[in-house]
Amino acid sequence: MVRGIPGLRHLAVCATALLLSGGPAGAASASPVPATPAASAKDTAAGPNPVAARLDAYWTAARMTAALPAEGAKGSEPGPAASPAVDGPRPGEYIPPSRSFDGIPQAGTFFWTDARGTGRTCSGSVVRSPGHDLVLSAGHCLKGYSGTAPQRRLAFVPQYHDGVKPYGVFPVTPDGVYVPQQYYDRGEHAGAAYDFGFAVTEPDQDGTSLQDAVGGVRLLTGTGYRHAPVRMIGYPAGAEKPLECWSRTTRWASDDPADPGTFSRIACDAFVGGTSGGPMLVPWVDGWAVVGVIGGYHTGGNTPQVSYSAYFGSATRALYGAAVTGAPPAEAGGGQG
Repeated sequence: MVRGIPGLRHLAVCATALLLSGGPAGAASASPVPATPAASAKDTAAGPNPVAARLDAYWTAARMTAALPAEGAKGSEPGPAASPAVDGPRPGEYIPPSRSFDGIPQAGTFFWTDARGTGRTCSGSVVRSPGHDLVLSAGHCLKGYSGTAPQRRLAFVPQYHDGVKPYGVFPVTPDGVYVPQQYYDRGEHAGAAYDFGFAVTEPDQDGTSLQDAVGGVRLLTGTGYRHAPVRMIGYPAGAEKPLECWSRTTRWASDDPADPGTFSRIACDAFVGGTSGGPMLVPWVDGWAVVGVIGGYHTGGNTPQVSYSAYFGSATRALYGAAVTGAPPAEAGGGQG
């Protein structure tokens, strides 16, 4: 049972202190995915990128504001009234508030146009990688770009807020979307435990790699379901700024046979469509680490008050490995289920 969280303010203060002092004492027991240290942008800039320049011109403030959540995103499923499954707050449960802010450089939002030309959006975070080019998000956000699917102006904008692109636009490379084969084969409900994905990006307009421009968070896998404090960040579609909320994650075994699996559960208010793919961050010795994303178990949660993440374990490590080595990405219909 999830208990009230009266000490969240204290947890947030402790998190800040941990960051300033070098990180939590138990950090060495976790399982971080290794990554190479970031080089300077000056050393890695590869010259102007005309693809990024075109996307920067296309994604005006008006188009970004008008973008809708990804299809199948958080909050778009029928609620518990249409299903025996419980997905949302429990009677008397404390729901920590969220607040709008200008964001952090390592979190941002994807923009793309669907097959009908409608602008779409989902959240994501930059994870450290040898290529300095990797973004983590939810599988249901990225699944439409498996294999050679048309790019349709797919790009990542770090720390987007108020119609501003402070670090520019980073196109997603052709064949650069990695979603688990199990998610394609089983679908977003039966495959809810695999609702995560990575996108490999090209440099921005100036030729600077994404991680060199904004830094990155460390990807943690195999660290269990219970984390505190957790800082969750997401971009509600149409909002001028992202949201952040301090809470904690707990273990949640699905009570819906259509969406099987065990997930991380977090109570945080106002996380609606567009926040899918947003990171669940914990303090780490060198900044932030990500332990989950909004996605899985009804595509991240049917209510604005409670969100879920697929567990980050061996399947997440394997997908990260495929993305950083440039292995051929999985495609819909490409596996055995």
